[in-house]
Amino acid sequence: MAHPVVLALFPNASAVVEVAEQLHRLGVSREQLSVVARTASEERDLAERMDGTPGVELEESRPAAIFGEIGGQMLAAIALVMPGIGPIVAAGPLAAELGEVAGHAAGSLVSVLTSAGLVRDRAEMLQRELKQGSILLGVHTVQTTLDDVVNCLSRAGGAQIQTVTWK
Repeated sequence: MAHPVVLALFPNASAVVEVAEQLHRLGVSREQLSVVARTASEERDLAERMDGTPGVELEESRPAAIFGEIGGQMLAAIALVMPGIGPIVAAGPLAAELGEVAGHAAGSLVSVLTSAGLVRDRAEMLQRELKQGSILLGVHTVQTTLDDVVNCLSRAGGAQIQTVTWK
């Protein structure tokens, strides 16, 4: 089911943890929050600290890309047969789509983001920012809470806030 996803860049882990606490107070669940960082280790640690889910790491290795693609396909297959879950996987909302590019080669994050409706230049800029140490937070939401989520991210200092439609 298509739904809005709000993306925002943050300069550091503490900013992401703080905004995640605010989002939880708004009723955003753990499964609705995904964090994308430079490495899988950073992602896992940050996801645990913010009570969210890891999205995808930005590694430049072909073996990791193959492993991530297989893992993503398995996650997607499992998600489709779980009643009530659909494409938002318990392992992380961005993992359903981004999982297949976990450990991806350069440029695949751009591909995933553009397929969700993000303009290519903006997706490339987000990928560059991630490689330089920024953190991308994705919040899967519904139309009725979209404005609250955007306002929360903005007040917390989120940059490059963008809403896309996740399919």
